[in-house]
Amino acid sequence: MLLLALDTATPAVTVALHDGEAVIASSSQVDARRHGELLLPAVDRVLAEAGLKLDAVTAIAVGIGPGPYTGLRVGLMTADTFGLALGVPVHGVCTLDALAYASDIEKGPFVVATDARRKEVYWAEFADSRTRLTDPAVDRPADIADRVADLPAVGAGALLYPDTFPNVHGPEHVSAAGLASLAAERLAAGEELPAPRPLYLRRPDAQVPKNYKVVTPK
Repeated sequence: MLLLALDTATPAVTVALHDGEAVIASSSQVDARRHGELLLPAVDRVLAEAGLKLDAVTAIAVGIGPGPYTGLRVGLMTADTFGLALGVPVHGVCTLDALAYASDIEKGPFVVATDARRKEVYWAEFADSRTRLTDPAVDRPADIADRVADLPAVGAGALLYPDTFPNVHGPEHVSAAGLASLAAERLAAGEELPAPRPLYLRRPDAQVPKNYKVVTPK
């Protein structure tokens, strides 16, 4: 196996290669506005670090979010394009699952929360680093404070709202290294991974104005 993993569901643009036993190369940059600009150079960088070409890849794993519309699409479209070009399977991995897997919390329950903007977080509760208890959701921190206040938390979303998440652990952002390791572990166990389809959880920020006027000639 040579698994190419990538995720653009958070401000981190992150790529890794996994050979079925361990991560052999990885790259992560945090820049919420440059996903499209940074992703392909990161893929080139990890391939060069491993001394391999793209056609050596046998499978792809991609973070499916939840995440903001534009950033999330960059990773998913790139993964789909690589999969079609190489004729290899493309597997989805929930970004919150990848964060939980890489966390330094040994025992649960705990919460993973990423920044959803609009003063909201994407979040889910976990029994341990491999077991998610709830479906991913998007909420205002104050609306879930009673439910999560006593639980350790992981992720940049938790860091933004210390009143709701007083006990925050690392990592802050998802890494493709963790995502690749989780995907490889699940594939080796014969588990079926989700389809590479986005978990948006809400409508995109950019929408057609309600009072939009047609200006084409009659």
